Formats: sequence, structure tokens, C-alpha cells
Amino acid sequence: MDWRGVIQKYEKYLPAKYGPWVVTLLEGNTPLIRANRLAELVDGGLDIYLKVEGANPTGSFKDRGMTVAVSKAREERSRAIICASTGNTSASAAAYGARAGLAVYVVVPEGKIALGKLSQALIHGARIIQVKGNFDQALKIVRDISSKYPATLVNSLNPNRIEGQKTAAFEICDSLGGAPDYHFLPVGNAGNITAYWKGYLEYRSLNIIDRLPKMMGFQAQGAAPLVHGKVVENPETVATAIRIGNPASGREALRARDESGGIIDMVTDREIMEGYKAVASLEGIFCEPASAAGIAGLVKSYKKGLIKKGSCLVLTLTGSGLKDPDCATAVYEALPPVPATFDAVVEALKI
Repeated sequence: MDWRGVIQKYEKYLPAKYGPWVVTLLEGNTPLIRANRLAELVDGGLDIYLKVEGANPTGSFKDRGMTVAVSKAREERSRAIICASTGNTSASAAAYGARAGLAVYVVVPEGKIALGKLSQALIHGARIIQVKGNFDQALKIVRDISSKYPATLVNSLNPNRIEGQKTAAFEICDSLGGAPDYHFLPVGNAGNITAYWKGYLEYRSLNIIDRLPKMMGFQAQGAAPLVHGKVVENPETVATAIRIGNPASGREALRARDESGGIIDMVTDREIMEGYKAVASLEGIFCEPASAAGIAGLVKSYKKGLIKKGSCLVLTLTGSGLKDPDCATAVYEALPPVPATFDAVVEALKI
């Protein structure tokens, strides 16, 4: 298949058109994998698919929006881009900015970003500033800077980011031949649930699909402002990508929930880590902890009787587990060495 990125594939639905200004790393076209073993864990009667966004060039769904945002910035003769980030946005902005020949400025909360993601931004040459505060404070700072200096903001407040991210909904519908009954995904800054819903609505308005899914969003218990209905001043969760206390797209996320008849709920860090291990051990897919919030949400929703038997479900796995490998090693006991003999290894393996 001659894949040239999401702008080339879906340009008639996007503000950026395929041409000399386009900045692409051939993002999109990510796998939609049927998850039979995960379905058996919950209920064998469910038809579950995993949208593996960690297969994007920088390892997360952010690349879909970044190709559009950076392409538009380049078209508008911008010479720099800027963002606040818990990790994935910085990695994506740094990569696409490097490809476009733009200066990239990143503001991150001190000690609150996975090293796998920070290393990506560093190697691509971004100028990174750590602040003694949280993501929400970092976002306010970069918004103010972008309003006063010639640097294009590429957080999801930039509508071009949402436009690019909605293409994942298009791909799901194109692959399934229609929309799923339910769509599960993590919610942090809330741009992704907003984007998916926008994509589904557009396909429905064009009669490409004949129904819409229920949007099922899940926040971490320690960072659940949309569930509690108020800003969380000091959000905390093992899932660093959704450690956000004041989502920039919160209002739009609540609209997606209400219009779709879905929910936005929260799951504990323990539930997130159980989902994290389950999808890896049952389906062979290594996702970052935040991705597993949707899996934890599926288990919780099914136990509460919110999912109809026989339904088709899609779960978005937002990023690769290699973004935060320390999380994987932390959840398993240390591996003690054994003597380098046949008998010792066989005994240790318990074959």
C-alpha cells in the first residue's frame, strides 16, 4: 500500500492539503488488532479491537495532530513551535519540528515526564525547560508566550491538532466498515476523545457510517477533574501521560460524552497497572500505562453492566510501552541470577 501519511489520505477532511508545505513522517495507518484473549478475560461474547497508536513514528497518537499543526505552521511561515508536555507531545513536536526545520521549545513539569519521552525530545534538538510546577502551569506559560512571541502553539488547544487526530476515527470506520458500538480511551488533556468524536460525527454527517459509538473515557483516580467536576491542583498517577488536573479540552470532552450517551469515569492506578500487564501478556502489545486506563475502564464498565453482550468495542492504546520502560520493570520482582548450568536453569524455569 502506498501510504503517504494522514494528510495525503484524508486531505479533503483536513485544513492542510497535500503539497510542498506538508511535514510528514508517514504517520497513521496504525494496526486495528482483534483482541480475542482480552475479550475472553472480560466476556467471550464481546468483539474487541485495539487501535495501536504506539505504531506511529514517534510512538504515540500525537503524530496525527502534529503533522497537521506543523504543516500549517510551516505554510504560515512560522519559524518556531512551542508546547507544554507530559511527554508524548514534546516527542512528537520535536520530531516534526526537526523535519520542518523549525525551532522547537518545550516546557515540562519537573520530574513528571517519563525519561523515554524526554530522550526523544532531546535527541531531536528541542530546547527543553523544566518548571517547578505541574502540566497545567506549564501550559499556561506556553500559551502566554505564544501570544506574545512568534512561536506557534502546538498543544491540542491548536485546532489543527484535533483535526489531525480525528483521522484515527476515520481509519477505524474504514477498517470495520462502520463505527463500533463503544469506544474506550484514556482522558488526560481531553483532546483525543474530542478528536475521535469529531471524526465519527463527520463520517456520520456524510453517511459513510450509519451510527455513532458511545464514547467511554477514563481518567486516573488521582487526576480526574472531569469526574469530580473541579480542577485537581496536584494531580498524581502512575500514568504520566494523563497526569493533568485541568484539561484544555475538558468542555469538548464532556460534550462528546453527553452527545454519544457515553461516560467519563475514573480508574485507580492499581486497575491501570492490571490492564497494562493484561494487554501485554494476553495480546502481546506493550503500551504505556496511560493507554491501559481504557482497558481498566472496560473491565470496570462490564462489571457494572454498562456493556451489552455481543457489542463491538474499540480501545485506543495511545502510546508505546517503550516510552516508559521503567514502569514495566517496576511491576515485576527482580530476577535473581542462577548458576549457569542446565539443571539450575531448568529448575528455575519450572518446566
